[in-house]
Amino acid sequence: MTLTGRIHSFESFGTLDGPGIRFVVFMQGCPLKCIYCHNRDTWDPRKGNEYTVEQVFQKIYEYRNFFAYSGGGVTVSGGEPTLQAEFVTELFKRCHAAGIHTALDTSGFVDIDRVKELLNYTDLILLDIKHPHEDKHIEITGVGTQKIRKFMHYTEEKRIPLWIRYVLVPGYTDDEKTLKETASLLCNLHNVKKIEVLPYHRLGEYKWEQLGENYKLKGIDEPSSEKVSQASRILQDCLNLNTKP
Repeated sequence: MTLTGRIHSFESFGTLDGPGIRFVVFMQGCPLKCIYCHNRDTWDPRKGNEYTVEQVFQKIYEYRNFFAYSGGGVTVSGGEPTLQAEFVTELFKRCHAAGIHTALDTSGFVDIDRVKELLNYTDLILLDIKHPHEDKHIEITGVGTQKIRKFMHYTEEKRIPLWIRYVLVPGYTDDEKTLKETASLLCNLHNVKKIEVLPYHRLGEYKWEQLGENYKLKGIDEPSSEKVSQASRILQDCLNLNTKP
């Protein structure tokens, strides 16, 4: 039986999803229900279009010259790509065989046994950290942190480079105490190579409205540049500590 995956969309010239120029595959389906999600239409695992591994690989391979020139590769994002771990594993195997750099953009909310083989073919992980506190994490995403913490420590054990992404949401993730606790969490991971603070935006609000869903953050403004800079300084201190000889 031919292995297929459900895919929401593709981006052939991504520059924000890892090093260099990236071909980005957005998988369909997500177990998290983030209240600020700007890809609300990716949640339902029954939607999207079905593709075989070979079909997706051929789309990627067409752009191999851009990868070679820019130091880029392929990034599989979502939704949550680990929901379709078997499909992504086979795709990454094909990419590795062709010398194409692979990156996994994930929340880390997955049972480790489901992704051990996938991570053997993953060159870089873009890990989205939502909140360090269990109760707040559940409030923001609908799920707890236990699986995510295990995932983080497993990637350190396997020495897979991590790029951390932290969404700065006013009233939820932007206070100094939360930022310092997040930094403390990250300081224990010596495979963190980069930390990005992503300011909350409302560009995906219309998708919630189109789906007839209530957008809980309606009316919340984007964080100021000063707030973003402050958050970056606090989290970057952790990165600086990890990179000291």
